[in-house]
Amino acid sequence: MSDELLSPAPETSGRDAVVVGGGLAGVTAALALADAGVRVTLLEGRPRLGGLAFSFRRDGLTVDNGQHVYLRCCTAYRWFLDRIGGAALAPLQDRLDVPVVDVARPEGRRLGRLRRDALPVPLHLGRSLATYPHLSLAERAKVGRAAVALKGLDLADPALDAQDFGSWLTAHGQSARAVEALWDLVGVATLNAVAGDASLGLAAMVFKTGLLSDPGAADIGWARVPLGELHDRLARKALDSAGVRTEVRTRVTSVSTDDNGRWSVQVPGGTLAADAVVLAVPQREAYDLLPDGALDAPERLLRIGTAPILNVHVVYDRKVLATPFLAALGTPVQWVFDRTDASGLREGQYLALSQSAAQDEIDEPVAALRERYLPELERLLPGARGARVKDFFVTRERTATFAPTPGVGRLRPGARTKAPGLYLAGAWTATGWPATMESAVRSGVSAADAALGTLGRPRPRHLFAFEEAA
Repeated sequence: MSDELLSPAPETSGRDAVVVGGGLAGVTAALALADAGVRVTLLEGRPRLGGLAFSFRRDGLTVDNGQHVYLRCCTAYRWFLDRIGGAALAPLQDRLDVPVVDVARPEGRRLGRLRRDALPVPLHLGRSLATYPHLSLAERAKVGRAAVALKGLDLADPALDAQDFGSWLTAHGQSARAVEALWDLVGVATLNAVAGDASLGLAAMVFKTGLLSDPGAADIGWARVPLGELHDRLARKALDSAGVRTEVRTRVTSVSTDDNGRWSVQVPGGTLAADAVVLAVPQREAYDLLPDGALDAPERLLRIGTAPILNVHVVYDRKVLATPFLAALGTPVQWVFDRTDASGLREGQYLALSQSAAQDEIDEPVAALRERYLPELERLLPGARGARVKDFFVTRERTATFAPTPGVGRLRPGARTKAPGLYLAGAWTATGWPATMESAVRSGVSAADAALGTLGRPRPRHLFAFEEAA
């Protein structure tokens, strides 16, 4: 930790803030505060920024720990990309188009597509649903009726949080096949839970916002460069330009307030003083740092569960996938992405498999996963049958997201605490969104907005322009 970090800040009351945590929530909060004229110090325990969306080097390649995508409706994350100068590096599809391959049909491998037309909601998905080959005609009709019922749900109704999405789908005529081939195809990737384990409130939010709000809302975007380029290098450059003092490898051990209402942030070797503190850390870490009385029933944070994501990485000696990505049915494989160019691979092809809701596999040995997934990829991708596997490895995020279980909504706290000047941020806080990059950025904006009010600083309109686009 630098001596500069511990040096006293100039006497400018009401204008010093410390942000604890350098993930997307913390970086967002720091940028928003700094852009409003607040002097900000950002502390991150890891040697890098980006939280759980990061990159690392392996055998000459730059590897993302896991595949992350966003949608056109993710207006806060799109604002974040613009703010750090990275929007061109993570473009959106011109129009939603998802290849869906089913390898369990008796007649063999079959390709379908989920794509939209340039028509108003709900007609924009009408042709795609009418011709979707992975459901029967009767199942497609029932899906349409369920979508209409879903669109009619009131997301502000707290009763939705207490119900599970799977039971709701069953009650609305959805077959097990329809759940697998459509609802879970989307829901598992966005919620990190199968329908039966997911809050109806969160699931309804995903489908209403992503598929039933605006024709282009579900168009998919993803980084064409390593995530570290966006969430670490460009983020740090933006922080530096905004005047934020960023310290990595600096873990906060406690936060407390004095009789004058000033905050003290304890780090190894010293203490930082601040008028406002944003805790942008996971819920269990936030619980450990919260001073007494900051939240009513703080133990509720410990009841917010976590859910894992397993990422399988395969490098082939030749190209085996002709599209940027695909979704799969009838196989343990969920989604496959081509990461060849982003990783820097010059020969062959590098595929990343994103396996959400991976409770049953997260701790399995690499050898067992290799034995399971390589044959499945050969079933899914005919070109893989004659290809040589040059590398196979896995990355595991055991606490990748909060678990979106029924009842989780009442456990998620807002940005404000009962301690003046102390705020919470993180995808697990009460953003209304599941644990996505969008939720993380929204939480950082909410925490900064609350802090600016306490600090008596103006709320710069351009910082929150994404709200007008939502």
